[in-house]
Amino acid sequence: MKDHGCCVVAASGSGRQTVENRNSDGDRPTRKFVQRFLSIAEWIIPGAMLALLPKCPACLVAYVAIGTGVGLSISSATYLRMALLILCLTSLSYVAAKGLRRIIFRIRASRQYRTPQHQ
Repeated sequence: MKDHGCCVVAASGSGRQTVENRNSDGDRPTRKFVQRFLSIAEWIIPGAMLALLPKCPACLVAYVAIGTGVGLSISSATYLRMALLILCLTSLSYVAAKGLRRIIFRIRASRQYRTPQHQ
């Protein structure tokens, strides 16, 4: 097959090379896997934290003491619990808004490329 003029780029010292060959560095599946993993982790991490967050500050004090050996007062555990709750809800809201934006973009793009049937 013959390359189109727009797809051919000059490579230094080795003649001509297509854009596709120049950009295929072999690690595209790896990047795709990492991106997919990170997009799933965006949902799982704050969701799991929210599910595992104790409902009472005394339980949070016990979890922190068992996990780290650091003791907290009940009032500081109350503020820490509220901060973790706000952080989890904010990050889940952000990820949901980003996903909704992506869906809306796809819907608009599909409507844009449709051809009208009756003119």
